[in-house]
Amino acid sequence: MRRTTITHEFVEFIPGEREEGVLYVSTRFRVATHSCFCGCGRKVVTPLSPAQWALIFDGATVSLVPSIGNWQSPCRSHYWIQHDRVRWAGQWTESQIAAGRERDRLELEHYLSGSTAPRKDGVHATSAPQSRRARLWRWLRGHRRDRDA
Repeated sequence: MRRTTITHEFVEFIPGEREEGVLYVSTRFRVATHSCFCGCGRKVVTPLSPAQWALIFDGATVSLVPSIGNWQSPCRSHYWIQHDRVRWAGQWTESQIAAGRERDRLELEHYLSGSTAPRKDGVHATSAPQSRRARLWRWLRGHRRDRDA
């Protein structure tokens, strides 16, 4: 059953058995996981980091940025999680998937290197197509610092 609404649960450890329609979030281990919201039951893991996914908690609901594409699963589901709702997106072509994977790989490699210099391919992380994610992460970190000051 394809879901349009979900619930979230903050946990220290991800449970061995996942309930359908629940997004489990472990801030300690910086990961969110759920069973695919198309209903196929496949486990979906989203690492939380500036170069991967960002979790946004507004005090009542959660959102994940960017979208989730289950390209290795037979269902090939693609969706956004926004305010405890699932917004279904279109499937990608094989070339879009390959380009997205390469962009994600380069972004993660750049992030893990700790470099603020432009990547070897000449694209600076904040000017890459994923720059919205980087800007959002920087904004969230800055907002947290402002709030704590």
